[in-house]
Amino acid sequence: MSLFDEDLFLAGLEQRKATLGAEYVEKNLAAADDFTRPFQEAMTAWCWGFGWGDDVIDAKTRSMMNLSMIGALGKMTEWEIHCRGAITNGVSVDEIRAIIHVIGIYCGVPQALECFRVARKVIEEKN
Repeated sequence: MSLFDEDLFLAGLEQRKATLGAEYVEKNLAAADDFTRPFQEAMTAWCWGFGWGDDVIDAKTRSMMNLSMIGALGKMTEWEIHCRGAITNGVSVDEIRAIIHVIGIYCGVPQALECFRVARKVIEEKN
């Protein structure tokens, strides 16, 4: 924890757990080794502590932004994780559908189909 402010890391850890689930986050941190631990710590501090750490944009809106950006990048493993987090943060199925429509318009139908496939899986798990 020498590279980052511990308070920023702890704030990020709290937000990360609140969005993605404590079990998921603790599993990732426990699996970190000397090679990956510095990145896990940096990402928790920077993305979750700094990026999600203010109240200028609420968690639901941030989740919607993340789905759009990660969907546009085609990073479907991360999209699945953040789709779960978005539902936790109050994003509705209708809002997820609308986000996927925008992804389809700007990134193409194949990418929208991938997002629908993953979203369906996540939604079915939640039901």
